[in-house]
Amino acid sequence: MTLATLAEILQPALRDGYAVAGLVTLGWEDMRAYVAAAEAEGAPVILQAGPSCRAHTPLPVLGKMFRYLAENASVPVVAHLDHGYTFEECRQALDSGFSSLMFDGSRKPLSQNIDETAAIVALAHNAGMSCEGEIGFVGYANGEQSAGTDPDEAARFACETGVDALAISVGNVHLQQDKQGGLDEERIRAIEAVTQVPLVIHGGSGVPIAQRRALAAGSHICKFNIGTELRMAFGAALRDAVNRDASRFDRVEILKETHDPVIKAARGVIRALYAPLKEA
Repeated sequence: MTLATLAEILQPALRDGYAVAGLVTLGWEDMRAYVAAAEAEGAPVILQAGPSCRAHTPLPVLGKMFRYLAENASVPVVAHLDHGYTFEECRQALDSGFSSLMFDGSRKPLSQNIDETAAIVALAHNAGMSCEGEIGFVGYANGEQSAGTDPDEAARFACETGVDALAISVGNVHLQQDKQGGLDEERIRAIEAVTQVPLVIHGGSGVPIAQRRALAAGSHICKFNIGTELRMAFGAALRDAVNRDASRFDRVEILKETHDPVIKAARGVIRALYAPLKEA
């Protein structure tokens, strides 16, 4: 069994200068491809169930799917709740077999975010699990605007909550389809100067590959969340499979054709983050 907690895989990344991919799942087809990609690269992987995934599949089912994949994988696999918004949702995830929680209180006032995140951290740690929090607000492409992370607030948040990983807002945006943005490295350096916790980038699909690789090797950023670019790879493969033969109707046969393209895309994501360790 290779089920792992977030702390178990991010602390070595922080120490040795690489990052781990937090891959956003929507269903069985992509999550099994992500594990196959991680095995091919010999790297740990974080399977993430975000709000849209949970709206489609109940948490207890997702927990069993994640744990099945972890138990049969040759690399460490984290079963991670992404953007949990309530204490009850986080507790249900732990009861469902998840090994890691991300509580998102980033829309709330700082003191409330700290208090509520600390309660989730205690819940997770009492169960031997990990917890990620968010300070600052990571916006959405063509949606809510970001609010950059203040380094002093990040230091207070990390100290008072005891989180195992800290998601920050440094120019990253959720659901960005191109890689033209780039991150504010000056703000990243200011945050890592006053915190010791592994840092997390949500909306990693919008970050240029070269910058991902450089920050994985040379900063406290130890986890990049990647969803949009892998969903795009899945969608392109699915569209090709459907359009190739309009007479086909068996969804299993159609969905099989997404497997290899998603593995290829996920391997590229993982390799860019994990390569610094292999090259050391």
